[in-house]
Amino acid sequence: MDTNYNEIGIKAFQEKRYEEAAQAFTQAIESNPNDAIGYVNFGTLLAAMGDIERSERFFQKAITVDEKAATAYYGLANLYYEAERYTEAAKLYQKSIDFGIEGADAYYMLAKSFEREQHFKLALPYMQRAAELAPKDLQIRLAYGILLCTMEMFDFAKPELEFVIEEDWNNADAHYNLGVLYAVSTTDTDKAKYHLKQAYTLQPEFEQAKYLYDMICQRSN
Repeated sequence: MDTNYNEIGIKAFQEKRYEEAAQAFTQAIESNPNDAIGYVNFGTLLAAMGDIERSERFFQKAITVDEKAATAYYGLANLYYEAERYTEAAKLYQKSIDFGIEGADAYYMLAKSFEREQHFKLALPYMQRAAELAPKDLQIRLAYGILLCTMEMFDFAKPELEFVIEEDWNNADAHYNLGVLYAVSTTDTDKAKYHLKQAYTLQPEFEQAKYLYDMICQRSN
C-alpha cells in the first residue's frame, strides 16, 4: 500500500495540494518505515514549502534507512547548493550519481557546484555528460557553452552557443556569450557587435552587453 500512498502524495504535490501530499507521505512512511522513498518524497515536499531544516532531516533519515538511496543524496545536495555549501553539495551529487540516479540533472548540478568553487576543469566532464544525456536541454547546452568559453575552448563553445540560438532565437545570454566569443577569439568584430546588440535588444537591462558593444564600436572607429 505504501506505493499507492506515495503516488497519491506525488499527484497532490504536483497539483500544489501540499497538506494532502504531506498526509499521503506520512501514511507511506507509517505503512513502510523501512522504505526510503517516503522520506525522500516528504523531504522534497518540505523543501518546496521552504521548510529547509525539516527537509534536511527527512533526506538524512532516508539515507539512514537506505544508504544507496540516490534521490535522497540528490535532494540533500540541492539544499546545500541553495545554501551555497557547494563543496558539500558536490560530494552528495557525486554519491547520487554513484548510486545510479537517472537523467542529466545530477551531472549538471555537480558541474555547477564545481563551477561555483572555480574548479572549472573538474566541472567540465560532468557538464559534458549532462549535455550528452539531455541534448535538447537548452539550459544545459548554454551552461556547457559558457563553461567552455570560461576555459577558452572557443572552438568547442561556438557550436553549443549556436545550437541554443538556433533553438531559441530570443535567448539573450546565448547571444551575449557568442558575441564575447567573437570579440575575444576572432577578428570578426561585426559578428561580435551583432550578437551583443541582439543581447541588449532582447533584454534592455543587459548593461554588460551594451557596454561591450559600445567599447568595440569605439575601438573600430
